[in-house]
Amino acid sequence: MNNFDYYNPTQVLFGKGQIAALSKVIPRQAKVLMLYGGGSIKKNGVYDQVKTALSDISLLEFGGIEANPTYETLMQAVALVKAEKVDFLLAVGGGSVIDGTKFVAAAAVFDEGQDPWQILEKWGGNIQAALPFGCVLTLSATGSETNAAAVITRAETKAKRSFMNRLVFPKFAILDPTTSFSLPLRQVGNGVVDTFVHVVEQYLTLPTQAKVQERLAEGVLLTLLEEGPRALSEPDDYDVRANLMWAASCALNGQIGAGMVQDWATHMIGHELTALYGLDHAQTLAVVLPSMLRVRAKQKREMLLQYASRVWQLESGDEDERIELAITKTEVFFENMGVKTHLGDYGLNEQHMGAVLQALEEHKMTALGETRDVTLAISRQILEMAL
Repeated sequence: MNNFDYYNPTQVLFGKGQIAALSKVIPRQAKVLMLYGGGSIKKNGVYDQVKTALSDISLLEFGGIEANPTYETLMQAVALVKAEKVDFLLAVGGGSVIDGTKFVAAAAVFDEGQDPWQILEKWGGNIQAALPFGCVLTLSATGSETNAAAVITRAETKAKRSFMNRLVFPKFAILDPTTSFSLPLRQVGNGVVDTFVHVVEQYLTLPTQAKVQERLAEGVLLTLLEEGPRALSEPDDYDVRANLMWAASCALNGQIGAGMVQDWATHMIGHELTALYGLDHAQTLAVVLPSMLRVRAKQKREMLLQYASRVWQLESGDEDERIELAITKTEVFFENMGVKTHLGDYGLNEQHMGAVLQALEEHKMTALGETRDVTLAISRQILEMAL
């Protein structure tokens, strides 16, 4: 196991009715800006619950944060924060809203005269301060509610970049599984796939003898295999949704990755596909991951065999057969969650690959993966195999 520095200060309030606790975790004297997305929270009752809980607190609103939050929209929120002297932010929605709120929290107090996009250019390393914020989660997928990372898109340049800084950990996260009951099944399937790949990016890498983390990872993966299909067929089952919501948080709250060698090449390639062609984040992951595993099976061999055994219970056949079958079963699982696994399923072909590779090069993504051996040539091979 590698050395690690684990830190997670986010308070989690989990379960039915926890939105009512908002008044206990937000300072009563705070001037609060609630940020949300396209308005679904007004249809499913979450908006009214938040308003009721904060009836005695000064509350402003900013809606319209996109599924892939854009710098342009978020800078409008930053301007509102500054103009109204807001001192506390509340994200109400899924990972995109929470990611966007993290950026607003940092950009609103970023050095005057500097372009806040520099936060993304420097991967968050130049953040010196951030406004406090909390979140009410309505869609379990990204784990953004209990970590200090975010992904932001600049629409003008079609650049999708990530950043991380401990100053943007949420102060609290309210996770009420009933808020996810009204989600479209497409979003439910996407969330399961997203969570699955988050775990794989930390687990299917190199052996590190981090046995606790490996078992945690395998436990989350097995939970997703059990509960994911049930979420589609039994959309109002509280326990199913509760397990998926907590699985998504556990996938990226830092515990699984502590002391582990991590990959994230699938995500980096996937980000470019989303920025260029508008695919859902989970769709890009479902497309890229199987090819990534096949192309890099030699480097990942030991952990792939462990994955085949512990997650898919594959013990017979030679090693290469077990690895291939485990990857195939992963593809089938994604398909069963309603997420297609080939670029052609989304109308993309070899003519679209050049732009992806160019973007990877422009964004300095030419040495990806846990061993930094995913060159542009390897990325091309992965994309071609994913067609």
